[in-house]
Amino acid sequence: MLVLAGCGRMGDSSWNPMRWFGSSSEPQTLEPEGGYPTSVQDGRIPLARVTGAKWEPIYEGRMLVVTGLGASKGWWDVALVTEVPMPKGRIRPDENGVLRLRLVGKPPQPGTFAAVNPPNPASDTATVALTIPNAVLPSLREVVITGATNSVTLRR
Repeated sequence: MLVLAGCGRMGDSSWNPMRWFGSSSEPQTLEPEGGYPTSVQDGRIPLARVTGAKWEPIYEGRMLVVTGLGASKGWWDVALVTEVPMPKGRIRPDENGVLRLRLVGKPPQPGTFAAVNPPNPASDTATVALTIPNAVLPSLREVVITGATNSVTLRR
């Protein structure tokens, strides 16, 4: 015991885990500098029109099936995204029970055949689906899906 007492204070020792990451009095955080991004810009823009939306029952809850039409042929990577950023894989309506979604996708490359020709509703309709889990359904009153020129509302 006397030998250890002569070694100095434990707080000044390199064996002290509190000194391993610097002597800052501020707590360490994993948050990125500047904070977390509020939205991800992935190059997708709203499709021209939402042409339909319906509910399909599934074991886990309900599946929201949405169809839309781009401004031209060749739209790809179509998805439903929430208007308010949410963690991936989690969906929840706002305090009024409304879930607001946007129907987005990527347009074809400029100057291509698809980019300069109008869409054919019989063959160029995009269909996407989103699962709404049973845990969310009690607080969900309606879903609003927005495209570039219109929106569709589904009530539960």
